[in-house]
Amino acid sequence: MTEILEKIASDYQVMHDTVTRRMTICAGTGCIANGSLKLYDALLEEIKKAGIDVVVELKAEENHKKSLLSKSGCQGFCQMGPLLTIEPDGILYCHAHAADAAEIVEKTLKNNELIERLLYKKPSDGSHCRGTADIPFYTRQSRTVLKSCGHVDPEDIREYIYHDGYKAARRAYTEMTDVEVCKEVLDAGLRGRGGGGFPTGRKWELTRVVPGEKKYVICNADEGDPGAFMDRSVMEGNPHSVIEGMMIAAKGIGADEGYIYVRAEYPLAVKRMRKAIADAEKIGVLGENIFGSGKNFALHIMEGAGAFVCGEETALMASIEGKRGMPRPKPPFPAQSGLWGKPTVINNVETLASVPMIILKGAANYRSVGPQNSPGTKTFAVTGHVANTGLIEVPFGTTLREIIFDIGGGVLNSKGEVDNDSFKAVQIGGPSGGCLTAEHLDMPLDFDSLKPTGAIVGSGGLVVMNKDTCMVSVARFFMQFTQNESCGKCTPCREGTKQMLALLDDIIEGRGTEETLELLEETAKTVQKASLCGLGKTAPNPVLSTLRYFRDEYLAHVRNKTCPAGQCKALAKPTIDPAKCRGCTACARKCPVGAISGTVKQPHSIDPNKCIKCGACAAACKFGAVSGIAPRA
Repeated sequence: MTEILEKIASDYQVMHDTVTRRMTICAGTGCIANGSLKLYDALLEEIKKAGIDVVVELKAEENHKKSLLSKSGCQGFCQMGPLLTIEPDGILYCHAHAADAAEIVEKTLKNNELIERLLYKKPSDGSHCRGTADIPFYTRQSRTVLKSCGHVDPEDIREYIYHDGYKAARRAYTEMTDVEVCKEVLDAGLRGRGGGGFPTGRKWELTRVVPGEKKYVICNADEGDPGAFMDRSVMEGNPHSVIEGMMIAAKGIGADEGYIYVRAEYPLAVKRMRKAIADAEKIGVLGENIFGSGKNFALHIMEGAGAFVCGEETALMASIEGKRGMPRPKPPFPAQSGLWGKPTVINNVETLASVPMIILKGAANYRSVGPQNSPGTKTFAVTGHVANTGLIEVPFGTTLREIIFDIGGGVLNSKGEVDNDSFKAVQIGGPSGGCLTAEHLDMPLDFDSLKPTGAIVGSGGLVVMNKDTCMVSVARFFMQFTQNESCGKCTPCREGTKQMLALLDDIIEGRGTEETLELLEETAKTVQKASLCGLGKTAPNPVLSTLRYFRDEYLAHVRNKTCPAGQCKALAKPTIDPAKCRGCTACARKCPVGAISGTVKQPHSIDPNKCIKCGACAAACKFGAVSGIAPRA
């Protein structure tokens, strides 16, 4: 098997050396949705029309110089897609569409001219960047897990092997004992990237020492946080890294079978993972007698129905077993009794994709990045009111200021302009996380530093919010999500999240009092302590963190019946815009309580103390002058 890997790498090297120019189109889910596959087809057609020798797949019999047009996984800069990189020219074209194909071929491929309108433009000064080497979004990252995503063809196992793929697995199976594998991962300090942060090597060791001939490895790819797409991008862009990580885990604990549990809403990830497994089996890397070690490892794909609770490990295993996805009490932990009662290790996608580099380069090398308590890097999905949204990877210990203002390009105000003074908060960790404020911008991010703030790293979602955001509405948004996703097994989560949602509705609709806030906080703390699984225990985090850092905003809602951000319609003050009002008196004639005053052909006004917000005036006004009241149907 060693000779086969070396021959594949050597043969690919020969084919790779014949490529004079490589054009890589992002074929991740986001760019595909924006038309990247249409760009691919149009570009291929235009290149052939121009008489340029181009191939879409490298073949051994073609030893002449040529261009290569290929697809990649997510390149990270999702907001700018479809993306096209051209190497060795060092060019990145943003928002490139099929209609641009002819111009790209004529100007760039034939005459080496840049198309300025397709280059990235910095929001700070409007200057154009030639490629990733000039764009802060890329230069300020430290891409390791995502390094190959966006560069290699995810459906070509030969390219993965060419870039040292499966060398780590070969070392684990032919040069290391199970004890050494677990110890290397433990020494590296790798902690679970799914949100819990439990030491991966310790989890493996706990499973390794449990007696049993049958053990399982599970990849938790049930990524359900709103706005989170880190795991999906790794599976779409570098699926073999996940498989190799699972193979190493299997060697470490003595497993011979594994499952990748991925939600069915990720069809492209499922497709590429299935192909990667088939290709690995075809060349003999995966399956029986791995690397001549006598060890076997069979790998299966299990598609989940998209239940958020199945991200919890015991609910996930129940789903694989064909049962309803509901958590069970622990202990016993999966290490003692997991899938079908057998010892089981469960890690998420990002965790497993980090393992090959640890085995290949050593624990000390991995620990050289990030703080000692949280070494390595973390991927984040940056969204919200920020100039550059997308998928990033930075070392643990990086500050929010660096992520939002440097990599993210700054905070956008209500006009869509970069205005860092408009920063209000950032939600980290998705519906299980919490809100951080300006006072946390310079705090190094890691698993332990976030605990005192009431937030968690979670899976890595980051939602940036400006000053026009209502934090009560933010808390309600995440509470509605977790309430909908509660499996209903335990009363604290099932009923508690429902009550918290009702209390938040009272607050934003003007029915809340200070007693409502007290009851909300008390309920949140009860749900946090008494719930059965991680979903319920973390569901109150957005509520508790916003109550902690934005209590004045809650008090304004319940005391003054106003929304400081002006987002809660029920609390909006009814007004008539004098610039739009024609003084037709239609609104005054329709008002049932006499709250509108004014003379004919003169701007009218509304007395907010009399107004009952019935909407009759807004429905009667033909000039759109009434605001703060929804028109009555």
